[in-house]
Order: sequence, then C-alpha cells, then structure tokens
Amino acid sequence: MNVKRLRNRNHRPSGGGGGGSRNLNGQIPLNRNHVFDSSGPEGRIRGTAQQLFEKYLQLGRDATGAGDRVTAEAFFQHAEHYFRILNAMTQAAQQAQQERQERLAGRRTQHAQQGQPEEGEDGDEDGPASDEEEEEAVAS
Repeated sequence: MNVKRLRNRNHRPSGGGGGGSRNLNGQIPLNRNHVFDSSGPEGRIRGTAQQLFEKYLQLGRDATGAGDRVTAEAFFQHAEHYFRILNAMTQAAQQAQQERQERLAGRRTQHAQQGQPEEGEDGDEDGPASDEEEEEAVAS
C-alpha cells in the first residue's frame, strides 16, 4: 500500500507542534499584510483581508446581477467575515497606538519629575529620537 495516498493534503499536526503563524490562543495574528487562504463558494481565493473583502463583495454583486440570490448571499457572508476581520485589525492598531502614546507620555512625565531631559533631546547621547518625537518637533 502506498503511504503517500493515506496522507491528507491538509494534514496538520495536532498539539501546535507544526509551523504556522498562530498565537498561543489559536487566533490569527492581526496584521494588515497577513495573507489568508479562503475557501469560498466557488473555490479557493488567496489574499489579504482587504483584498478578500473586496473580491467577495464584487462576486456577490455579480451574482445578484445574474439573479442568483443564494450564491450572492454566500458571497456577501464571506465578505462580511473579512469585513469583521478588518474592523478587528483596525481596533487592535488603534489600541496599540494609544498604548504607545500613553507609554511615551508616561516617560515624559517621569523624566520631567526626575529633572532629566527627554530621550533624544540632547543630541546623539540618548540615541535617535523616535518617530513620534520627530513628528511633534516638526509640528511645533
């Protein structure tokens, strides 16, 4: 008997021992450039969440125009799934940005209380200024 025949193409080792890009809690990382393999109503489509959302939306519109309401609804449900993923990514990015700003503000108040100059203020001694500090310097 041929051993290769028994092996499934989609075989995944159990127990998280194999490769892959999943976090410890089993969810896909929220990265705008993450590429998804989507098995939709008419086959496999590969792309980012934004690309898949737009593709399924267009396929749903095309199916609606052709009068196939059932297929259209399936495409729209797939589009909604990727729309929700996009929203989750946006919320995670906003939260991460807010946390970075709070950490930066905390460092500034800590330096001010200690009477120390902020990071990057006195030349190259503390290293280059962060992007956020450079943006603030340009704005003022």
